[in-house]
Amino acid sequence: MIQVNDFLYGKMELPMVFSDLLNTDALKRLGGIHQSGAIFLVNPDICHSRLEHAIGVTMLIRMLGGSELEQIAGLLHDISHTAFSHVGDYVFDNTDEDYHEKVFAEVLCRSEVPDVLLNYGYNINQILYGTFDILEQPLPALCADRLDYTLRDGIHGGVISRQRAREFLTSIVLKDGKIAVNAETEVAWINEAFEKLNNEVFKLPLHLYANGKMAELIKKFLNKGVLVESDMFKTDTMLLNKIRTSYEGYEAIKSIKQLKGFAEFMRHGAVPKIKTRTLDALLV
Repeated sequence: MIQVNDFLYGKMELPMVFSDLLNTDALKRLGGIHQSGAIFLVNPDICHSRLEHAIGVTMLIRMLGGSELEQIAGLLHDISHTAFSHVGDYVFDNTDEDYHEKVFAEVLCRSEVPDVLLNYGYNINQILYGTFDILEQPLPALCADRLDYTLRDGIHGGVISRQRAREFLTSIVLKDGKIAVNAETEVAWINEAFEKLNNEVFKLPLHLYANGKMAELIKKFLNKGVLVESDMFKTDTMLLNKIRTSYEGYEAIKSIKQLKGFAEFMRHGAVPKIKTRTLDALLV
């Protein structure tokens, strides 16, 4: 067993399969990808990683009594996110914000993960074709992925407190294998927290600027041949370093941090069109 620790779920022991998975290059890479894309360049408080979220989802599924296979699926569900997370969607003009889902099977199968899973009696097809009702549900339902990022991103974005988030976690249960909430007040609270997260963090003009300008810059450098598509599957730091090797790139990153051209970009730039999301948590 290995022990993991998270500011939402506390300390938890996980079987050794998780230790081996966390030691793969594919999972280590997620530790170098910011959950909120390029927002950290203009708001350093929002700097948590995709790996933190993936581990959190795993712990949440385990806390709810989900199978080991579903916990593994939770750990792996974001393995194909590009550098800067959803900035990849804006680079590749993916308006559904699901580019990582389209390349999930390819990224997963070319990683070390299939071999690790075989060592523990699992097959990669169980992940690719399995049904995991705790992990994923279509909007507007609650699921482990959606719940973890709502609480985690909400705390880092300053729209909810850690204490209130942990209080909410005591109200969730499984109903017919899916996440439900056992009090009307808590249903109302999580639905409102999700709306605030979308309006006050995801759609905040400052944050749209950071992600939009980064997407614009990456597109430009891809077209110039300075970057290649495979660079999108490195870490944020590696991609930034490659951009900064040129004077133009160095100055462009600096200008994003200094908010140069903010007003002009918000009026006429390729501002990301964040898809509208609502949450309707199930009352048990």
